Amino acid sequence: MQEKIVVMSEELSNRIAAGEVIERPASIVKELVENSLDAGATDILVELEGGGKRSVKIVDNGRGIGRDDVALAFERHATSKIYTFEDINNIASFGFRGEAIASIASISRIEMLTRKKGSLSGTRALVKGGRIEEIIDAGCPVGTSVSVSDIFYSTPARMKFMKGDATEQTHCIDAMMRLALSNPGVKIRVVANGKTVLNVPKTKNLSDRIALVFGEDFERHTLEIEGQRGETTLHGVISTPDRTRSNTKGQFYFINNRFIRDRLLNHSVITSYRRLIEPRRFPYVVLFVDMPASDVDINVHPAKMEVRFRNSSDIYSLVTDTLSGALSGMSAVRTGFPEPSFGVSADAYRERVGDVLKRYTVLSGAEKKTFSMNVSEEGTRKAPDSFGGREGEKELPNLFNERDVPEDTVTFSSLKYLGQIADTYLVFSSTGALILVDQHAAHERVLFEKLKMSTGEETQIQGLLFPEVVNLQPGRFDLLMNNIDALKDVGLGVERYGENTILIKQIPAFLTGCNLEELISDIIEEIGDTGKTANIDETRDKILTTMACKGAVKANHSLTDSEIAALCEDLDSIPFAATCPHGRPTYAVIDIRDLERMFKRR
Repeated sequence: MQEKIVVMSEELSNRIAAGEVIERPASIVKELVENSLDAGATDILVELEGGGKRSVKIVDNGRGIGRDDVALAFERHATSKIYTFEDINNIASFGFRGEAIASIASISRIEMLTRKKGSLSGTRALVKGGRIEEIIDAGCPVGTSVSVSDIFYSTPARMKFMKGDATEQTHCIDAMMRLALSNPGVKIRVVANGKTVLNVPKTKNLSDRIALVFGEDFERHTLEIEGQRGETTLHGVISTPDRTRSNTKGQFYFINNRFIRDRLLNHSVITSYRRLIEPRRFPYVVLFVDMPASDVDINVHPAKMEVRFRNSSDIYSLVTDTLSGALSGMSAVRTGFPEPSFGVSADAYRERVGDVLKRYTVLSGAEKKTFSMNVSEEGTRKAPDSFGGREGEKELPNLFNERDVPEDTVTFSSLKYLGQIADTYLVFSSTGALILVDQHAAHERVLFEKLKMSTGEETQIQGLLFPEVVNLQPGRFDLLMNNIDALKDVGLGVERYGENTILIKQIPAFLTGCNLEELISDIIEEIGDTGKTANIDETRDKILTTMACKGAVKANHSLTDSEIAALCEDLDSIPFAATCPHGRPTYAVIDIRDLERMFKRR
């Protein structure tokens, strides 16, 4: 092996750069379509052969490239976006470093046809292995067409890492879906092996584009969000806790309209959904963060998929506060859903989008059996100290009335109560829907929220006449002792009582009669799953979740009308009433359309 230092040839350095920027055919699709968007294209066609491994073709109606600039477009670090070093801090376009076209050309064969508006003729360029073989005049429409073939012919080792045609095609479509979401004013069509696989027309706003990309049913399970902190704004849609998936592929983050992958945003979203969805489930989110270009560095990764924020803590709190606020407004029951419309073409759906957004109006008549809330003039309500009781009433803030409630929601207290099923599920009706409430899950959420809102001094404590002695395994004993302060904070009086033994001297009053040994065992299991990096709030939430589960009314337990009324009032007074602390739904809505389908009326 030679040890002499040499300067790499331009061809070799371009191929190395191509390995950083072009990972697979989807990378080619992304880079070329972003160039089309930078050129102002409003109509983009992507044609794939063999999943993009045989060829990729991008056709747009953008501004095109002048003949004098065509040759420069294939040079490395040739760009029309940066002229001075200061320009790097104010990038508002996708491609700016001039690496993509040069990298693609170095490992493939490219044919480009382009014409600027007002030019009598266009230009045809043929490039292979990074070398320009031909540039001639040619007839073509305004815009640019780029055909890429013989992909990775000069780096056959890279081809060995490619997956099957179907897998590579999926990656290409995923890249186009991300670009479609962030550019609603652009018509996008993808044709694979002569068959149209994605056809998204122009839309006026993000909501319409999301409905077209994900399907009309998706809108039934989403919330629109909007927030601002200083010059940074946040908007988008998030899924309700009942719509999740087993991975993070349903999460889309855009910074200044650029799709990115970011751990900070991932963590902020998961934090917002904590205790609302089941473990190892992930929500759908489409979030757009708009901020001054000088506050974010997008020049961190060769493919520009990662960024670095100047004030990461502000971004984190903006996302968590905005999402938590939107999710907390779900105490009311959502009964109105868009009218189905995807049995027709996408164009017809777009024309009828006004009808799609119509909601059912839920009214409650005087003849209905309802459980009214006792709201005072000061905006507070009377609530029982314990579930189903009426003595010792205290003032609780009416949180439900303080939140913005969507038009398609009703309060639990306003629903017409019909009865119980298997002494477990409460049945209610509303205009256009039947609502089933899981009494255990609902009461569990109520207890959890009340415990979170109360302090250790406010919690009613019951001293035990005969303290409970619990023996633990050594590891479990140490884990509990390490969290002894958190236990005391929530009203559990636990003390060391010899080796690997604890003494329980007091408990919250609502846990009277609970199996305390089982309670401690479950708490240890919960906090054991937290991990070493868990913060105090997360550990406390896990303890409160276990306590709420143990103290909540169980299934197969008959409830009186007054107990059901109290439960409905409590559900209306708390945030996050849609799921229990473990993430299971507290209620289910059977829409009138679902009933009609059951009885073959549709």
